[in-house]
Amino acid sequence: MEGIEHRTVSVNGINMHIAEKGQGPLILFIHGFPDLWFSWRHQIAALSSLGYRCVAPDLRGFGDTDAPVTPTAYTSLHIVGDLIGLLDAIAPNEEKVFVVGHDWGAIAAWYLCLFRPERIRALVNLSVPFTPRNPNKKPLDTLRALYGSDYYICRFQEPGDIESEFGQIGTYRVLKEFLTYCNPGPLYLPKGKGFGHPPDAPIVLPPWLSEEECDYYATKYNKTGFTGGLNYYRNLDLNWELTAPWTGAQIKVPVKFIVGDEDLTYHAPGMKDYIHQGGMKKHLPLLEDVVVMPGVAHFLHQERPLDINKQILDFFRRLRCFGRI
Repeated sequence: MEGIEHRTVSVNGINMHIAEKGQGPLILFIHGFPDLWFSWRHQIAALSSLGYRCVAPDLRGFGDTDAPVTPTAYTSLHIVGDLIGLLDAIAPNEEKVFVVGHDWGAIAAWYLCLFRPERIRALVNLSVPFTPRNPNKKPLDTLRALYGSDYYICRFQEPGDIESEFGQIGTYRVLKEFLTYCNPGPLYLPKGKGFGHPPDAPIVLPPWLSEEECDYYATKYNKTGFTGGLNYYRNLDLNWELTAPWTGAQIKVPVKFIVGDEDLTYHAPGMKDYIHQGGMKKHLPLLEDVVVMPGVAHFLHQERPLDINKQILDFFRRLRCFGRI
């Protein structure tokens, strides 16, 4: 954490907190749920020492960034608008930047590259693959048909409902439950049953996560609550409506995709075939590489930081070396 600078930047009508370190080509790190800028601490430390300027914001609704009250203020257009506004503010002379995303940050990065490809040098996305818009079926209908109403994304839809349950469980424990989830199967949150085991059952932290790091997350979520982050899920169908003009569009920036073989996203029905049998490549013509990391679950950039740092560095350096960007 040494040498990381923090400041607030006015972007797109909100105040956004960012953490940054280093000088050189800019790498924009985009976190997911329930993460914060803090999830990129290992990447910031390593890559800033190797000639990159690393910038990791708290997205709107998270951490020390403003959290608009209106649920519909968390669409893909809002998030990309925030990121473009941030780049305009902190790197006005840098035409293109590198991007690394994870979870909802990966989704935001896909949208960023889809909407504004001229601003992106290259992308490394973790965990969540690009999936094309299906004009015939809304996302929530698809998820309910596949998994039922107890699936976690379906349980997140009613404003205030899951927040009330999380309040009963307690912020600290909720965060531990999410951060230590390593079951490759779908996550279910049946109403009134929490995460499926007694609320006082001990949670053993993995080697990559300390009590002090959990404390940092809990301090921020005790201040903001979970609603901002949950509002991303509550806009799935609205995103589907708003992105109709991009139906069938390709993402034309150089991409590396990395996923853990124990990540629940990798085990979604049909996902492995889609990733490995050419389906994703049709939508990402400049997809350079797909890396499946054995024995790794969802939070791979924290679980295996040295490996992820090397994957990011090798990809960006190779593209620069061969004049691909």
